[in-house]
Amino acid sequence: LVLSLAWLGPALGDEDKDEEVVEEEEKEKKEDEVLSDEIKEEDNVLVLHEHNFARALSEHQLLLVEFYAPWCGHCQQLAPAFAQAATELRNESSPARLGKVDATAQTALATEFGITSYPTLKLFRDGNRTHPLAYTGRMDSQGIVRWMQRRAGPSATLLQDTDTAAAFVNSQDLVVVGFFKDLRGEAAQAFLEVAAEMVDMTFGVAEAAELFQAYGLSADTVCLFKKFDERQTNFPVDLARGLDTAELTRLLRVHSLQLVMEFTNETSNQIFGAKIPHHMLLFLNKSSSEQLSLRDGFRAAAGGFRGEVLFVVVDVTGHGADVLPFFGMTPADAPTLRLVKMENNRKYQMEQDSFSDSAIRTFIQAVLDGKVKPHLLSAEPPEDWDTRPVKVLVGKTFEQVAFDETKNVFVKFYAPWCPHCQAMAAAWEELAKRYKDREDIVIAEMDSTANELENITIHGFPTLHYFPAGPGRKMVEYKSTRDVETFSKFLDNGGTLPVEPPVSKVREQPPCPGQSPAPAG
Repeated sequence: LVLSLAWLGPALGDEDKDEEVVEEEEKEKKEDEVLSDEIKEEDNVLVLHEHNFARALSEHQLLLVEFYAPWCGHCQQLAPAFAQAATELRNESSPARLGKVDATAQTALATEFGITSYPTLKLFRDGNRTHPLAYTGRMDSQGIVRWMQRRAGPSATLLQDTDTAAAFVNSQDLVVVGFFKDLRGEAAQAFLEVAAEMVDMTFGVAEAAELFQAYGLSADTVCLFKKFDERQTNFPVDLARGLDTAELTRLLRVHSLQLVMEFTNETSNQIFGAKIPHHMLLFLNKSSSEQLSLRDGFRAAAGGFRGEVLFVVVDVTGHGADVLPFFGMTPADAPTLRLVKMENNRKYQMEQDSFSDSAIRTFIQAVLDGKVKPHLLSAEPPEDWDTRPVKVLVGKTFEQVAFDETKNVFVKFYAPWCPHCQAMAAAWEELAKRYKDREDIVIAEMDSTANELENITIHGFPTLHYFPAGPGRKMVEYKSTRDVETFSKFLDNGGTLPVEPPVSKVREQPPCPGQSPAPAG
């Protein structure tokens, strides 16, 4: 509009108008535009700022708002999916709408809602701006749509008689039904909260006495119906404690999985999203009928560990081929078994593979009881590992170098594919050359994708640890700037950075999720 008026001015006979006055009027009009509570849209997404935010809340019963930063890569990646979800919801005349706020420009809103990372999604219901709900769904268009649909309508279908219940139970491979004597009671309300969150499952609810009888129930119970493994799994509501939403969510996640999963592109999210603490893996070649027969004993062992150990079959010639390097394996190693402790990625291996159900059960129980040591990967040390400026460590040589009481050892733990590691490689090499004549200082590196250590777990790349000389097996994590001069100050000061006068800093921009202000792999 402003540009149109600027171009039309001369045509309307105002040729002599001072250019500065025109510019001032344009500026005022733009300011009025920002101060207005008018709500504009981009790809069906409401464009929100501090002057139209209240209006948006009053006009839309359910409003999911993305707080973003224009420079944030995660926000840029989300944008098409967010717009697609907004379009789908609008096309189905849903009361749910999507909006977005540039939190770097709208700092008052960012402060009000405690935005510390990007993107952050919050749901505002019925105009309430004091208690928005954090978004917990998937970051794709389907995930956003399903999450909003659950909040726009009833989260569970009311089943009123045996015919509708039977049709509902048979409608999908997996459904959840809550049977409650009082649908207004606390247990039923907690169940509906779970149903609203678990948008990848279908939920029903019933209170009719005939339905309790039809499914063999006498008290409030949540039932999981499946067309695989057990047909009906019951989770009775504890009369004393009531229904714990977190525990029910966990139970449904665990029992919704097949007793033995196959690792595929379609199942990988389920496998890792179930949060089961241990995974028992059978690596086999599916083209071999002899190896396929090993699944019988594997499955027979699985029942007693449900919820504690997830059993997974990995085809070494299929989707599973991509994970073999993580275990230091090749397809020729199949068939073989590995148990993984998920909290630290420790891997356990039988001394001699035995595929009977009793042998598998015995092995798993021994690992759970702490009677088996982890199987640690180690590459072979290069012949010239200690003649280069940067010493190359592997699993089997790490102890003797890092804990040498006569040396101060500075180690970079890296992954070959990590761009942050690649970016600092030149600085690490220069640092090593700077200290190559110091007998008491060693600059080293270890590929943590090919080497593992029993008492040190690496969670991100690069990770830098300093092992000072002397007794005690001490270790100091380096967390400062990754440049040669700062590294040198750290080393020259005995493994700490000298205290320097404070420098006033510009307020740091919040990081994207999974990132930190300083580059981290």
